[in-house]
Formats: sequence, C-alpha cells, structure tokens
Amino acid sequence: MSPSNGRCECFSGENAGDELDHDDSGDVSCAHCRKIDSSPSYSCNSVSLGYDSVSLGYGSLPLKDWEKLRRVVIASAKGFIIGAGLKGGLALFSILARLRRRKALASLRKEGVITNNEAIVMAFKETLRYGLFLGTYAGTFVSVDEIIASLGGHRRTAKWRAFVAGAAAGPSMLLTGLNTQHTSLAIYILMRAAVLASRCGIKSKRFGRICKPLTWAHGDIFLMCLSSSQILSAYILRQDSLPPSYKSFLNKHGGKDTAILEGVKEIATGMRFSNLGAIEKFYKANGVNIKLDPNMKVPCSIVHGNQSCSGHFLSFLIQAYKRALPVYLPVYLIPALIVHRKGLLKRPYTILGKGLLGTARSSLFLSVYCSSAWMWTCLLFMIFKRCNIPMVAVGTFPTGLALTIEKKSRRIEISLYCLARAIESFFTCMTDAGYLPRSKNLKRADVVIFSLSTAIIMHCYAEEREVFRSKYLNVLDWVFGVPPPPCETPRCKNS
Repeated sequence: MSPSNGRCECFSGENAGDELDHDDSGDVSCAHCRKIDSSPSYSCNSVSLGYDSVSLGYGSLPLKDWEKLRRVVIASAKGFIIGAGLKGGLALFSILARLRRRKALASLRKEGVITNNEAIVMAFKETLRYGLFLGTYAGTFVSVDEIIASLGGHRRTAKWRAFVAGAAAGPSMLLTGLNTQHTSLAIYILMRAAVLASRCGIKSKRFGRICKPLTWAHGDIFLMCLSSSQILSAYILRQDSLPPSYKSFLNKHGGKDTAILEGVKEIATGMRFSNLGAIEKFYKANGVNIKLDPNMKVPCSIVHGNQSCSGHFLSFLIQAYKRALPVYLPVYLIPALIVHRKGLLKRPYTILGKGLLGTARSSLFLSVYCSSAWMWTCLLFMIFKRCNIPMVAVGTFPTGLALTIEKKSRRIEISLYCLARAIESFFTCMTDAGYLPRSKNLKRADVVIFSLSTAIIMHCYAEEREVFRSKYLNVLDWVFGVPPPPCETPRCKNS
C-alpha cells in the first residue's frame, strides 16, 4: 500500500481502473493482492474484464465470487457468439450459393447429392457445434484461470496460470464431433503459436540472435510458394491427402472437371490414358469440339482445350474472380460486425468501404492465384516439352507470388493457413508411401496439438501482449477480458 495517498499502488499507472473490494468493516482491499487498506480515500472504477464494480445484489455471496462467475458466463456467451457467427456466416453464404445453382443440383440428386433441406440442417448443426466449441473453450479457460488464481494467488501464479488454463480448455475441440478430426485446424493454431513464440524470442536477449532470420521481410511469400507447391501438386496428383473441406474448396476454385485432373495426373505419372473420351465429352458439353492425341507429351490441350495458354489465363481469371467474391464477403463482413461493432455506428461508410475494398482485393488474389497455377505449369511444360511429377511441383511453386496482391498484414495469416494444410498433406503422402509409421496409440493427436498450441497462445496473451496485433487483442479482450496485472506493490512482493 502507499501510505501517502491511502491507495494501493496496484491501481496507479498502468493498473489504474481495476477493482477495490470492501470487507465487513468497511475497509478497502485490493482485488488482486487481497491486502486491506484502512484508508477510506480511494476511487472505485469499472473492472477491465467487462463488468462493473457495483453490488449485484445476489445475497450473502461475496461480490468477488459473483464477478468471477459472471466473467465465466460472459466469456462463454461471447465465445459461442463468435464460433456460431463465423461458422454460421460461412454456412449461410454456402447455402445461398447452393440455392443459386439448385437447377444443376437437381439432375445430380440421383447420384446421392444431398438436398437443400439436408444442407441447411447440416449447416445448422455445424454452426451449433462450433458455437459450443468456442463457448466451452472460453468458459473453461476463464474458470481454470480464476480457480488457480484463487487457490495459488494472483501474483504467484501469473507466469504459468494462462498456459495451464489454455491447455485445460483445449479438449473442448471434441464438441465439434468425437469422431471428427481437425488436424488442419490444429496445425494452423500450432503455426500461430509458433509465430507468437518466435516474436517473443526475437525481443528476448537470450534467443534474439537465433530468431533473427524469422524477421525476413518476404518470409511470408516464401512460405506461400512452398505451401503452394505441395497443395497444388496434391490437388492434381493426390487429392486424398487433403482434408475433404479443403479438397472441395480447391475443386471449386481450381475450375477444372475431375476428368481433366485425372488426365493431367495420368500424363504426369507416366500412366496410359484411360479417360480421354470423358474429357472430350466434357468439352463437347460446353460447346468445344476437340480430339485429344493419346501420344501427347504436355497436357495443355487437356487443361484448356482449343484455347491458347494466354487466352485461357485471361478467361479463367474472370471466371475465378466471380467465384472468389462470395468467399471473401463473409470474411470481411463478419469481423466488421464483431471487431468494429462500435465504430460501425459512428462511421459506417468508412468501415464498410474498407470491407468492400478488402473483399475486392482478396478476391483478386485468389483469382490470380488459381489462374496463375495453370499459367506457370503450362509455361514450364511448353519450355521443357514434358510433364512429370517434379515439373508439377516446380511449376506450382511460383503460384504463391500471387500473395503479394494481399495486404502485408494478411499475408502471414494466409501463408500459415496454407502451410498448415501443406504440412498435413505432406505427412499424409509420406505415411501412405511407407516413409513414416502410422500412429496407432494416439488417435486424437489433433486435440493434443490444439491444446498445446492454445496454451502457448494464451500464455502470450497474458504475459507477452505486445506480440499480438491490436485487432486480435481487441477480440481476445472482448471475450476473455484484459488479464489483471500482477500486484507490483512492495507490500505485495514482500508477502
């Protein structure tokens, strides 16, 4: 306590605004160090966790216990809102896109394609599951955080409490489905944790030199090129190594029929053609009459029929842009409603304008990315007059250069997202080829990886907040509440 002004130093400087408690005698106590200040001179401010320091009127329970319970409930509710909002928004746009092409789907229902009603029910279930997942994660984290702080002391447990709470909340991923593997999500969160850990290492005196290469200005572009080489090669050669949802995404934006992909795969792997008739039939259905040569060395005529390579790039780019717009509308719209909810009322045109500009820019990135994948491979095939697996891998590497179209702040997000899927695909291919053993004992490695990753992330959130970008801190603070700073008064340290 500071005897000069009768106020605990916990509430001075950067700690100003935290809560003071009253005991039965009317004395004031610090909510963090729980030391009593007999001086009546203090200023009671609102708590930084999203609730007011006023009496809640819930009977004989202490105010601090009800505030902790309220923090748990509020965090759970906000986590549910974010999970359901993100998943529900994506599902909504997916359903709307599906309804637009319902005539085409009507002819495929005989082959087992789900109906629109079934798609809506499935989307509702997925929305509910992801809402429960993030709601439970937030509630579990806050609960464990408060329990450890109450039992071990706020200051004494500050260095490790968030790590334990983050790890304890990780198994909430099982709420998305006990038999549903989320390896891609777990690896992506692991990549995010690694980025935060590397930022901590960069500013550390001990590990600064080791982590200095991670500050390379164009490292995100390199990661994107590396990821593209694996992902797009797998898209053509080994689609079963990709997650089903991501495979569906690539098949949609790759813009090529499965018969065309099978033809490119056969020529790249040196197999005899088995479906040239199906490819010719596909082109004929689209108004293009073509006769494919079974002795061809490069698959350009398979990929774009009678079009030239440059003409195919331009026409594909326009079509890809139309496909990309519905993808990025919810990506920019939903965060604007959550992160910028207050500013949206004050300056709606500015925020919505930035959202539309971001949508147009990101859509251009995705369309250039997809169209350039075919352009680079065609160029390489024509130069070397051959097509094989190394050529496919090399030809898809420069596709990642399309990421330069995106904002610098979004590049690392996209490259890490793709890197997570590339890593999963790579290890799946290595395992199927017999180079890596299959794990029989650990069936839910994704939950273990996710728990470890979120433990690191939540530790950085509580102890190394400067390694986060402000927009992510805003979301985390909104859900979990700003972590109260450890009590730094001399009296608290001595105790």
